[in-house]
Amino acid sequence: MSTRRGTALVTGASSGIGAAYAERLAAQGWDTVLVARRAQRLDDLARRLREETGTTAETLVADLSVPDDLARVMSRAAGDDIGFLLNNAGINGYGPFAELEPDLLAKVLHINVLAVTALTRAAVPGMLARGDGTVVNVASQLAFAGSLPPHPLPERAVYGGTKGYVVTFTRTLAAELAATPLRIQVLCPGLTATEFHRSRGQEPVPAGDQAVHAEGGMPVGQVVDASLEALDGDRVVCVPGLDEPSLIDGLAEAEAAIRAAARRGAS
Repeated sequence: MSTRRGTALVTGASSGIGAAYAERLAAQGWDTVLVARRAQRLDDLARRLREETGTTAETLVADLSVPDDLARVMSRAAGDDIGFLLNNAGINGYGPFAELEPDLLAKVLHINVLAVTALTRAAVPGMLARGDGTVVNVASQLAFAGSLPPHPLPERAVYGGTKGYVVTFTRTLAAELAATPLRIQVLCPGLTATEFHRSRGQEPVPAGDQAVHAEGGMPVGQVVDASLEALDGDRVVCVPGLDEPSLIDGLAEAEAAIRAAARRGAS
């Protein structure tokens, strides 16, 4: 194991990408703060990380849609030991927009948008002051699927909108901080072999019921591999499985062309 590297705060750490990323960071020598709703899952993961890596693993049980819980996690994210922030917590709230329960809609927005923004804001000032830090915000390939109809894709207007926000927020923040030592990434996995599709998000999958959804998908280890490789290559947008990174450059070029055309039209 590498020497101690500081502390990584990981949200959505009770399963899937969050748990796998926490395991990888601990193996690299990071102490961890594990954040999720399911206390038993967090305790089990923390115990395993301590035993297998000798690092410190702290648990913080929180529902990021609850203001007081979010405030507690923000306070921890602002700690002077936090050198890595993984904003992985998210819920899908899939379903026809006209039938989406207002409470669930609000929960999706609070967790997928507000919590990501607030925790990033909590962590970044300290990272800048210390001259080092990494923020990885987990979005989704569905952020790029706005005009595509459902079936086989889910009915996803709110979820896709929130992940589109995460992509734009993170890319814009990375541009703002480009002259600093901080590493900023938005991770956009496609269908991944987790339990994500087993719940719409009102309640988490029961703590003892550990199984991935029936749709399968990319193994979580490959998603983490892609993210870490992209960080090493200073790539802001990471789309695991994308063999042509130039497509991301093409997206930026298209945006520049749209802005230029709009300026010409206004003159």
